[in-house]
Amino acid sequence: MRIVIIAITKKGITVASRIKKALCDEVTVYLPEKIGSTELGAVFYTQRLRDLVGKIFPEYKGIVLIMAMGIVMRVIAPYIKDKHNDPAVVVVDDVGRSVISCLSGHEGGANQLAHTIANILHTDAIITTGTEAQKDIIIGVGCKRGVKSNDVKEAVRDAVRTANISIDRVRIAGTVDLKANEPGLLRALEELCIPLRIVSRSEIDTCAKDYVRSDFVQKKIGIGGVCEPAALLSGRKTKLILKKQKYPGVTVAVAQENFMW
Repeated sequence: MRIVIIAITKKGITVASRIKKALCDEVTVYLPEKIGSTELGAVFYTQRLRDLVGKIFPEYKGIVLIMAMGIVMRVIAPYIKDKHNDPAVVVVDDVGRSVISCLSGHEGGANQLAHTIANILHTDAIITTGTEAQKDIIIGVGCKRGVKSNDVKEAVRDAVRTANISIDRVRIAGTVDLKANEPGLLRALEELCIPLRIVSRSEIDTCAKDYVRSDFVQKKIGIGGVCEPAALLSGRKTKLILKKQKYPGVTVAVAQENFMW
């Protein structure tokens, strides 16, 4: 996906830099000439923001606007056509706290792009699509290095079946930061259409929620577990409904959000 980022403040440039460094060559950055930074290899613009957006709207599949939502709505409004043709638009505040899927969530890929950027900024994606709002299942996944994508898919499918849950209810999967770039895991979740949230080892280390600690995992990577705490920490008001299940090279746990105690 060809992605363009537009930032309009100095703080926003810092956020843009974090995103670009993580996504590398996929990204073009536009900055106002008056606050431009040569570090990003940015394209500087002098025209009105609305005119710039009009120019890039048909040229990119993904547009990340680091600015207030009100500004975004005003500048994109003249160019919106329909969900099958509009680019994915994601809004980020200029300190990188909120990442919002704004336009073309499903069809255009804004929901997935928002999750990707949220992982880069170590925050949560805000998804308001109706079908996503009904999903309340979080899975946690641990895996060995070099795991095959088919093994991950089979493990996830079996775990949700064991929990008597439809895979269509899975909102997101969580894993530890050490597995953020594990090809088999990433490929499997992409094929299952399940977004991934990266949970840091420090988050897991300080997790106060109840899960089974493993001495082996503690010695191996310095934390007490992966799939159970990742499931618990990747959602809101979560409770495990399926504890760690072991598969060849994969572990999976299932949690439910807003669990009725």
